[in-house]
Amino acid sequence: MDTNCQYIPYQQTGFFSKMVIDYLQQDEKIHPFYKHPVSIYGIKAAIEARKATQNHRQILVEVLRKQYAGFALTTSQERNLNNLLLENTFTITTAHQPNIFTGHLYFIYKILHTVKLALDLSATMPENYFVPVFYMGSEDADLDELGHVFVDGEKLTWDTKQTGAVGRMKVDKGLLALIDRMAGRLEALPHGKEIIELFKAAYIIGSTIQQATLHVVNSLFNNVGLLVLIPDNADLKRPFNHVIKRELRERFSHPLVEATAEKMREHYKVQASGRELNLFYLIDDNRERIEFVNSHFEVKSLHLQWTEKDILNEADLYPERFSANVILRGMFQEMILPNIAFIGGGGEVAYWLELKKVFEACEVPYPVIILRNSFLLATQSQINKIEKLGFTIEDFFKSERTLLDTLVKRESKQQLTIENEKQVIIDAYNQIKNFTNKVDATLNDHVASLAVKVEKSLSELEKKMIKAEKKKFNAQALQIHRLKTQLFPENRLQERNANIAEYYSLYGKDLLVGLLEYSLAFEAKLGVVTLPGNPRNID
Repeated sequence: MDTNCQYIPYQQTGFFSKMVIDYLQQDEKIHPFYKHPVSIYGIKAAIEARKATQNHRQILVEVLRKQYAGFALTTSQERNLNNLLLENTFTITTAHQPNIFTGHLYFIYKILHTVKLALDLSATMPENYFVPVFYMGSEDADLDELGHVFVDGEKLTWDTKQTGAVGRMKVDKGLLALIDRMAGRLEALPHGKEIIELFKAAYIIGSTIQQATLHVVNSLFNNVGLLVLIPDNADLKRPFNHVIKRELRERFSHPLVEATAEKMREHYKVQASGRELNLFYLIDDNRERIEFVNSHFEVKSLHLQWTEKDILNEADLYPERFSANVILRGMFQEMILPNIAFIGGGGEVAYWLELKKVFEACEVPYPVIILRNSFLLATQSQINKIEKLGFTIEDFFKSERTLLDTLVKRESKQQLTIENEKQVIIDAYNQIKNFTNKVDATLNDHVASLAVKVEKSLSELEKKMIKAEKKKFNAQALQIHRLKTQLFPENRLQERNANIAEYYSLYGKDLLVGLLEYSLAFEAKLGVVTLPGNPRNID
């Protein structure tokens, strides 16, 4: 498949927070909140820290082999599983919830970045082995977030009455109906039947969403050695049990995260820093918050109540019933994996930066935190239309209004800017100020106020002139609107809306091969991938 890719620094896109940009640029304000720099030197330091820590390799491999019992492992997967038992093997990990049909495109981009970094490190540091792992956040209970997908601009939502952890939910007729609706849109495309058949094979009535997600991700990435881990498992949670019990006894995580967040707030907007007790109770189709009230523990919605002694005993007997929330989830991940690098989106990077003290309190190695790769997929036809309008693809990261203003000012035969004239008037007011100052210095403020009012009025006049002239450029305005809607649906990055099925249907697995090639390991830039032709006849 004939494609090409150009890269744009994240700070030029306008879609990333100040905290994330400062982190990428290693601004001194952000230094206290992470352990290792995003570099080969950071990786080496993370390896040394990991070597000094107890790892649970045997348990991990046993769980993975049971999990993959129904699958034929590829050569690279078998090799990676065997290598996980070796002390010089380390994981590169990304994590995501089991969105139906993989959800948005960035689900795929996270995995590709993880694989790319593992491959690059394997070539750079052949004395070690590096295994890419997708950690499935299957205990998440937010079906509103995980239960929909956009295909060709249409939002398809799973209508089910099931509750609790989404990973434990069962495939039902309502979910299969969504596959039929996708088939109606995609099967006529070159590789549409292929992706629809994959979804039909994965999402079988009665199977769980986590099993189906494992099937889909494995089918897409088993050839590059990716291993998928479902952590909703009693054997995996036993090594984490002492942290669960400490959280129950001391509620230690919240004050540590809140202290970090307080320092962050001096410079940044900070996400919520968890709760007093950062654990859920997970049983059957329920995942409910555990609360500490009047010297006892309770889950109100399930009418459960424990003394401290009783709930600690519950944790010993049933570790699988205790589920970490966002504050402790990352530490659970790092305890069960011999991990050295975590790849996440902007929001994930932001909350991981709040967690370093929690890791330190439990003496768990803190990984290198790497912002995942982002891509914009554009057809050659779309690129041609953008260039015909006199813009570059980089320009199209600006707002629709800015683009149209730029086009009108450039193409109009009328004078639409009055900057020179405004400057003349400002200079005149400065001259007046010199006169009034000699008469009465207290008049200076009045003159300055008049100058500001006049400048503001002239700026408003300029905007009205441009607005009036825009009416002559309706055709170009419509083209800009269509292109912006196609490339940035709902004024968001495309990766936060579109689903892989639509693009796979057009280009097949070659698309994944190309995106893996274009994925960067450490360099933080957004890739704009130009895809051949205009296969969907976008006008």
